[in-house]
Amino acid sequence: MPSPIQDALIHIMIIAASSDATITERELNRIEALVGRLPVFAGFDRTRLTDVANDCADVLNSDDGLDLALDKALFAIPTKLQDTAYALAVEVTAVDLQLEQEELRFLEMLRDRLTLDRLTTAAIEVAARARHRRLPD
Repeated sequence: MPSPIQDALIHIMIIAASSDATITERELNRIEALVGRLPVFAGFDRTRLTDVANDCADVLNSDDGLDLALDKALFAIPTKLQDTAYALAVEVTAVDLQLEQEELRFLEMLRDRLTLDRLTTAAIEVAARARHRRLPD
């Protein structure tokens, strides 16, 4: 049976990926990888991933789409998984190794709607940067 929480977490990742108006192949691959390996997605039917992503895209393309999609997703996510939702959003935006202004604004908007303290969100952001860092040339 589909989990509205898992669907909402995927919606958060899709919103994050589309926040700069383009969803890259790297972002899609990261979303697939996260859904495939994280315990929060245990039992998720991966054949539904495209449908869940398309449902989110449909909401995003409606009037007030960003606010509506974000509100809908956050309503389904329990407080104890808000840090997970923020970590997933950061992970998807960080995969391109360069955060665009729109992505930074989205993360700020997400932070403002969550009940996470600034220390927690900062730790999540630093950890994502560390995971995606490459060797210097």
